[in-house]
Amino acid sequence: MITPYDCIIVANGHFPQTALPLRLLRQASVVIACDGAVAALNNAGIIPTAIVGDLDSLSLRFREQYADRLYPVEDQEVNDLTKSIRFARQAGQQEILILGATGLREDHTLGNISLLMEHAPLFRRIEMLSDYGLFTPLLQTTTLKSRPGIQVSLFSLSPSGTLSTSGLRWPIRNRQLTAWWQGTLNEATGNSFTITLSPDARILVYRTLLRKPLKT
Repeated sequence: MITPYDCIIVANGHFPQTALPLRLLRQASVVIACDGAVAALNNAGIIPTAIVGDLDSLSLRFREQYADRLYPVEDQEVNDLTKSIRFARQAGQQEILILGATGLREDHTLGNISLLMEHAPLFRRIEMLSDYGLFTPLLQTTTLKSRPGIQVSLFSLSPSGTLSTSGLRWPIRNRQLTAWWQGTLNEATGNSFTITLSPDARILVYRTLLRKPLKT
């Protein structure tokens, strides 16, 4: 089972459809919704703890229904997911899971995934889960739980530093990833694998989900 999170943020992408993200969402004690995700949460019978954004996607009905939990942020220099992440930080949350951040529009998907690395230093843990897999930003050498056959991809959004791996079918040895494709489509061979990073390396790890959820 995935280790519990303090807080779940729901973005306005593809709303979860599979059992794992929906279960985590229903179990969460704090749910922060980007304003465009409120309708999907309402359809799922989930009441958000807070609604954050410029509120341009929020209908009059929901403005009235959730008037006591609206936190408008007018800043147009950042998107609603960034506003929600900052809100979670200000509220003292340290274990963050983001749902609904992928799908629908590819440009939004890429932008949202990149936010993980930008905000990773601010939290004890911040990850992004879809119906297909889990993104985890790494700032230092880390061993991650896995199972044989889990598909693993590594991405460096700002190529610097070097990395090595153990526990993957195709090892990487002291390599700098200079293009997004270079660390993709690998595979775990056991119940864990290790990514060894030089001090200046920053890596996003993507692990696919099998029938049983991953431990982080």
